[in-house]
Amino acid sequence: MREHLTKGLALALGGLILYTSATGPFESLVQRGIFLALVLLLGLTVYPLAAGTRWRPLGLAVDLCLAVGAIAACGYVVLNHQRILVELPWATPRDMLMTGVLLVAILELSRRAIGAIFPLLVIAGLAYAYFGALIPGSLGHRGFDLAFITETIYLGDLGVWGMLVGVAATTIAAFVMFGCLLLHTGGGQTFMDLALRISGRSPGGAAKVATVASGLFGMVSGSAVANVATTGNFTIPMMKRLDYPRPFAAGVEAVASTGGQVAPPILGAAAFIMAEILGESYVRIALAALLPAILFYLGVFVTIQLVARRRGLRVVPDDELPVWRDILRAERLVPILAALGGLFYGVLSGRSIQTSAFFGILMTFLSFTLFAVLAGKAWRDILAKLLAGLMDAGKGMVIIGVLLAGAQILVAMIGMTGIGVTLASLIVDLGGQSLFLVAAIVGGVCLILGMGIPTTAAYVLVASVLAPALTDIGVEPLIAHLFVFYFATLSVITPPVCVAVFVASGIAQTNWLPAAGEAVRLAAVIYVIPFLLLIYPSLAGFGSWLDIALAACQGVAFVLAFAALMSRASITGRRILDAAGLLLVVGLALTPGWLTTFSALLFLGGLYGRRLMLSRRDTAGDGLVSNHVSAEESRS
Repeated sequence: MREHLTKGLALALGGLILYTSATGPFESLVQRGIFLALVLLLGLTVYPLAAGTRWRPLGLAVDLCLAVGAIAACGYVVLNHQRILVELPWATPRDMLMTGVLLVAILELSRRAIGAIFPLLVIAGLAYAYFGALIPGSLGHRGFDLAFITETIYLGDLGVWGMLVGVAATTIAAFVMFGCLLLHTGGGQTFMDLALRISGRSPGGAAKVATVASGLFGMVSGSAVANVATTGNFTIPMMKRLDYPRPFAAGVEAVASTGGQVAPPILGAAAFIMAEILGESYVRIALAALLPAILFYLGVFVTIQLVARRRGLRVVPDDELPVWRDILRAERLVPILAALGGLFYGVLSGRSIQTSAFFGILMTFLSFTLFAVLAGKAWRDILAKLLAGLMDAGKGMVIIGVLLAGAQILVAMIGMTGIGVTLASLIVDLGGQSLFLVAAIVGGVCLILGMGIPTTAAYVLVASVLAPALTDIGVEPLIAHLFVFYFATLSVITPPVCVAVFVASGIAQTNWLPAAGEAVRLAAVIYVIPFLLLIYPSLAGFGSWLDIALAACQGVAFVLAFAALMSRASITGRRILDAAGLLLVVGLALTPGWLTTFSALLFLGGLYGRRLMLSRRDTAGDGLVSNHVSAEESRS
């Protein structure tokens, strides 16, 4: 019974997404109310309380009460949307009751789906709004009663029905459906096969396959943790089978899945939210994130390459590699190209982002169906595959929907109490107007606030509280948001609450602490990239093409040198000389100007050329440590 109900609700939510992507959304409160009601109902079936235990009858009663309350609360707003927006009504006891039930449903589903940390943060925000008058000093405020809190959260479009839920119900939902259909119609396997074929035979090939595949999937999934749990079940066993150290395998997968969150065009759904917050176009956000993402993947690939050579990690055997002619078959490539073509047609023709996603969905439907019919597949099987994609999209929206609904409540409380402005002022006062001191404080707080919270919610939280601290000292708003977004993203691999590493370590069956060490070392470049954005705003597209080219060259020089430094690459056979040479390149790369940039690139080319020469002379076959390496270096 529950399975049929889950399928029906998932299809209903998928149908809503598909219909409104094609025809345009309903009025704001109508769209958001119907969307949240379906998300909550579906969430109660996907994450039932006390399932498989003797307490299930009680859990079923609780779920039914929450379902009825969610329908009533959302239905009331849908039916009275005009009065709510026009009259801004006063809160009645009935409104307070429905607000309470809706809050309980959202927070309880958040707890079931993503753990207790996030709902506790929302509860803390609500408590702060109510009891703020009792807090002394600059962090206190006058306090707000239940009626005012209800009016803010429920009877308007600033609380639970605000911008974040609006983006989730339209743009993000359309892209989640686009991604799910693309993966279900064969795109997922094609991505994996391409990653295997391109990277599998190079040193550390299995780790590079994990980086490429998990990055591609991570852009669609919107959650580094969810991505580890899915692609990690393929990539981690492959690395273990090739005798890669288990902590290394877990660290690679955690970092690769995190990379998908910072890679255009989707940035794990943050691109759409950032565009709404900043009032920038989605295309501008994606372009601003392009060069930093390239530097991230360059750093990870170079680090894997150097570590693989030093440790002698094996490549993927030929018999496990797919054949090129199988990958490049028209029935596999054309649906992907058609889907992307439809998406880019919509964007380039000036359509809305959700309508562009609909064009991509439509082309996926048509091209997959055409090739399936030509291959002689039964219509029943074709429809089953497409329906599976629709249902998966509906289920995928549960976590995103409850997450952004809870985040919207927290953002409303932050705005209502003014705590964001207060904290920004305190950070600026503490940093003394020093850009890098303020940025270091902001980055550290972002890592703390993001721990245990999915990437999108973490970004929303830090963007509301911490981005103003950077803009107050003159940082461009887009740079400030990219800065806090990167550090919020990194919280999932930063100890002690590195949830992506926890999941990867569980799959690899190893201790999480050494896996976290491997992840931090592989991702070391990412911790520096946000500061590069502050030094070189042209990395985000500010300035002329010449400025952007200079920033790109400086970024490449820095990343290559920093990756070699973190991977302990042997160049001269003397660790101190190696470190000194690489630190010199890092210093030159951080110094503005073409002369220092060319010097950094030339010096770096000489260092890498030296390493390559020693690599070829290495009789041990590890490709990195030469016969002239000292005994001390060999033991290390």
